Amino acid sequence: MRRVMKFLHTMGAIGLMGAMASLVVMLSVTPPPAVLSGYALMRSAMAAVATWVFLPSLALMLVAGLLAIALNRAFHNAGWAWVKLATGILMFEYGFVGVQGPMQREAERSAQALAGRVDPATLAESLGAERGTLWVLLAIATANVVLGIWRPRILIRVR
Repeated sequence: MRRVMKFLHTMGAIGLMGAMASLVVMLSVTPPPAVLSGYALMRSAMAAVATWVFLPSLALMLVAGLLAIALNRAFHNAGWAWVKLATGILMFEYGFVGVQGPMQREAERSAQALAGRVDPATLAESLGAERGTLWVLLAIATANVVLGIWRPRILIRVR
């Protein structure tokens, strides 16, 4: 069972980091809202990646990690495992707030702008924030990989 959890956790991490890297690239090549059809198409593609790759990978990674900690007694007292747990929960929260939500909203708004219901001048306000959030989450994910590979001795004292 440990190997299955490790495999699922690793596959989730691969999908998550791949989705984030893809989203960073897509954000960098997104046309300006003045090219509305291209902008709307790109934002729709980003929302699809966020919904169908990023979010399931994030959920798989977190659930498999939680189960791995629960099933393996050696992880109960391992400080690195608890740090990974904390940062994993943080990534899940910011995945919803900083990636999934804004990408879905902007895809909907750009589709509405294409239909003439929203002013295109109000689009692309969150591009910088989304890019920044993705880079921070990529850094946290990389730190989690480092923790999982090298497993540094981190002492946690319980009183």
